Amino acid sequence: MAPEALAHVLRPLAALFDPADYPDLLVGLGRPDDAAVYRLSDDQALVATVDFFTPIVDDPATYGAVAAANALSDIYAMGGRPLFALNIAAFPASLPAGMLSQVLAGGAAKVKEAGIAIAGGHTIQDKEPKYGLVVLGLVDPRRMLTKQGARPGDRLVLTKPLGAGVITTAFKRDLTSDQQLAAAVASMTQLNRAAAEAALAAGVRAATDITGFGLLGHAAEMLGEEAVSLRFFFDQLPWLPGAQEFGDQWVYPGGAHDNRAYFEARVRFDPQLSEAQRTLCFAPETSGGLLLAVPPQQVEPLLARLEDAWLVGEVATGAPVVQVLLNGM
Repeated sequence: MAPEALAHVLRPLAALFDPADYPDLLVGLGRPDDAAVYRLSDDQALVATVDFFTPIVDDPATYGAVAAANALSDIYAMGGRPLFALNIAAFPASLPAGMLSQVLAGGAAKVKEAGIAIAGGHTIQDKEPKYGLVVLGLVDPRRMLTKQGARPGDRLVLTKPLGAGVITTAFKRDLTSDQQLAAAVASMTQLNRAAAEAALAAGVRAATDITGFGLLGHAAEMLGEEAVSLRFFFDQLPWLPGAQEFGDQWVYPGGAHDNRAYFEARVRFDPQLSEAQRTLCFAPETSGGLLLAVPPQQVEPLLARLEDAWLVGEVATGAPVVQVLLNGM
């Protein structure tokens, strides 16, 4: 759903559950985050998420793998360790059952890569295919990652290139090359496990994964009420091959405009950035990387530990806004 529509739907539910009545539900009833967290003991908590979507590529097994990696990412974004997963699938009766088998096989292979198993699930008939996972995991509540907690002086590190949503939209319009699509698929099917492990080792507290709300939408959710701003440098943002060129051609998923309409009030752009560049930063991602607020002394060790990671900005004092400047540090 578009962020404004989602906020409208959820608003009436806020009064039904008072967080004070559920003291062990550490994450889930307050500010938005990537997964729910329920405390089991002082050093152990259950972390749970669900995610599914319609096909974004033609190959069924690849679609399943992307959807599985995307769902697992929410556990990693909280600093958690997955335990097991459950399938969620909707499939038209008009399509061959073997195609659903390929989707499930692609998802299962990615889940196995994460070191866990699929322990069941649920399927229904629907006019349009949909697939994803429920994932349960464990996290130490004393060390978990949340969207809050970025401190002035922290550096912003991104662990995957941006532009998957733009590339898959261009693919649907028969505009991409094989190389461009392959690079996007490789990024979307990469697990965020190594990035989460590196973040925990570096003492990171604030993190999120970049998915449907795009870079700036998810960055805006990291803002608290305190005087802390996030500052990105456009020239340091990593992009998948073709993403910026398609952006200049205004090849965007519809969600880019929904995200911009909802989150732009909390964003300040360098006047030198074009409208296409601004919109590109709001474009939805699928199975994107982690955005980490890293203590400055831990940036070099973290970057050395990860094969793919980019220093893209910093946390500063000031009004709680997201700034996008043209040039970096």
